[in-house]
Amino acid sequence: MLRQTFNRLQDEAPQDLCQYAGKVVLVVNTASYCGFTYQYEGLEAMYAKYAPKGLVVLGFPSNDFGKQEPGNSKQIADFCYNTYGVKFPMFAKSVVHGEHPNPLYVNLIRLTGTAPAWNFHKYLIDRKGRVVGSFPSKVNPADQELVTAVEQALAQ
Repeated sequence: MLRQTFNRLQDEAPQDLCQYAGKVVLVVNTASYCGFTYQYEGLEAMYAKYAPKGLVVLGFPSNDFGKQEPGNSKQIADFCYNTYGVKFPMFAKSVVHGEHPNPLYVNLIRLTGTAPAWNFHKYLIDRKGRVVGSFPSKVNPADQELVTAVEQALAQ
């Protein structure tokens, strides 16, 4: 699942996702101009709280839904950091939906049978690399359903 490389948002440097093997991974497709953009704050809070226990949040900006991520990498990175203080890993804008999603999303969609229907869809991957949850955009990072799933994955 994590044997893939994506360019980091901040500087386009290639990042091997294998560096997150053995961690609990929450993969989220993001957008700067969406009704769910406020979730950046909750995702950052979740990352800050659970990173010491082994959680990493991975953000994948996408312009797939309603053209809500029109900017380039620098604009997106500046927005995320300056507006929401995002410190979790973010990757260059890519396709997460439709005919040609990026390779990580191809696997996530295949394994869950669920493609993102909008921005801020979340997939939870356990320490063994298994997808253990798929959460629609309306599930806020502070929602008990997601928090419980993350805590259970971290406990294993």
